Amino acid sequence: MQNKLLAGAMALALVGCSEKSAEDAATNDTPAAAAVSEEGAADAAATPRIGTEAAPGVAFDYAYTFRLADDRISKVQEEHAAACETLGIQRCRIVDVRYQLTDEKLVEAQTQFKLDPSIARKFGASAIASVEKAEGVLADASVAGEDVGTEILASQQRSAGSEAEIARLEERLKSGGLDKRERAELLSQISQLRGELGTERQNRRSGEARIAWTSVAFNYASDGGLPGIGHANPFASAGETLMRSGSTALSFVLTLGAAVLPWALLLGLIVAFWRSRFMVAVRRQMRVEAGASDPGTPPAA
Repeated sequence: MQNKLLAGAMALALVGCSEKSAEDAATNDTPAAAAVSEEGAADAAATPRIGTEAAPGVAFDYAYTFRLADDRISKVQEEHAAACETLGIQRCRIVDVRYQLTDEKLVEAQTQFKLDPSIARKFGASAIASVEKAEGVLADASVAGEDVGTEILASQQRSAGSEAEIARLEERLKSGGLDKRERAELLSQISQLRGELGTERQNRRSGEARIAWTSVAFNYASDGGLPGIGHANPFASAGETLMRSGSTALSFVLTLGAAVLPWALLLGLIVAFWRSRFMVAVRRQMRVEAGASDPGTPPAA
C-alpha cells in the first residue's frame, strides 16, 4: 500500500514538472546545458551517436530499458524527471509517467519525454550513467527513425497541385454558361479539394511537430536483485542452478529407466517361470517321499 501511495505522489509530482512556465525554463537553460554536456563512458558504449545534422527531416524515437533493484527504481525515475525539469519545458517535457507493482511483487515503471532533438542522445547518456550509479544496467536501447521530411515535401507538392486545380475550377465557374448540374459538380469538386488541403496541412503540422520534438522512453524493470548485493541475485541463481541440475538428474533417471525396464521385465518373467516350475518339482518330490515313508498309503498315481 505504501508503494502505491508513493507511486501516485511521484506521478503527480513528475507531471507537474512538465508544466513549468516558459520564464522558468529560460532561467534554467544554463545549468541544463552543463548537465547534458557531461557524457560518461556509458554514452560511448551504449548510445548511438546520431545527430540531427546527419539526418535532416528524420523524426527519431529513443527507447531505453533499465534493470535495477526494486527499491531503487522510484529514486532513479525521480532523478530522470528532475533532469528534464532542469532543462525547462522549452527543451524537455514529461508526457507520461507510470509506476506499477506487479502480481509477482516486482516493480515496472516508465517515463516518456519529448526532447529537443539536439540533446536527446546526451540526455539518454546521462540517464544511463545515473542507472549505473544505482548499480543497475542498460538492458536494451533502440533508436527508430522515420523520414518525415520527405513526406512533408510530398504533401506540399500534393497541396500545390490541389490549389492549382481549385483555381482552374473557380475560373471555370466565373466563365459562366453552366447549367445547374455542371455548377453543382464543380462546387462539389472544389469542396473535396479544399478538404484534402486541410488534411494535408494537418498532416504536415504533425510531421513538423515530430521533427521538432524527439520522443524518448525510459522503461524500468526489476532485476530480482537484493539491496546491497546489486543486480545479481545469488539466491535466484542458486535456485536456477538447482532446478537445472534436478531436471538433468530426472532426465537421466527416466532415460535409464526406459532403457533397462524392458530387460528387467523379461528377466522377472523368466525368474517367475523358473520359480513356479521349481516349486512344482519340490512339491511332487515331497509327496513321493511322504508316500514311501507310509507303506499303508497307496502310492500316488
